[in-house]
Amino acid sequence: MTQEHTATIHGEHEETSTGLNHRKMLMWAFLGSDCMFFGSLIATYLVYKGKSLTGPMPIDVFDIPVTSVSTFVLLMSSMSMVLAYAALTRGSMKGFRIWMASTAIMGATFVGFQVYEFRLFVDEGLTIGTNLFGASFFTLTGFHGTHVTVGVVWLLSILILSFFRPRLFTGNPLNVDIAGLYWHFVDIVWIVIFTVVYLVGAIGL
Repeated sequence: MTQEHTATIHGEHEETSTGLNHRKMLMWAFLGSDCMFFGSLIATYLVYKGKSLTGPMPIDVFDIPVTSVSTFVLLMSSMSMVLAYAALTRGSMKGFRIWMASTAIMGATFVGFQVYEFRLFVDEGLTIGTNLFGASFFTLTGFHGTHVTVGVVWLLSILILSFFRPRLFTGNPLNVDIAGLYWHFVDIVWIVIFTVVYLVGAIGL
């Protein structure tokens, strides 16, 4: 017989067979499937790497200083997400709202950098239909940008709800904890993309 455990996750009590909150377990399952999704996109990019018959190539279009700035902004948003969660656990709604707004702003800034970069690439003749590099690159980074955009909307929704329904968060940071898991995931994925696609591509390997 399977023994039932009481999951106490940041103020939420739930009878589960694993001892973990079902919502958090579901998020971990989703992130696991998303890892496989991005893994397949990165693998596809690497398989097609260097096989384009026509340019432009990665070394022709990548601007590492600009992308490094946007990467730094996204990484700092992870830190502000941690600070938002810490403020909420301390009961500081003001601090939570400030850091949550900062996280959303930095996420939106990253998306803005990506849109700017895409426009530059198109101006230089690289589109999703130009060659294998363009198809695999825009698909991979485009899906990541979509994930970041969804995350920004999620964070803004939490921020707005904290003004109208603060009881959803006071004494129960699970809603923010789950959003934080998603946000840290998209940051980690970008570190892999930045290293494998941008840094390696910029040196012509």
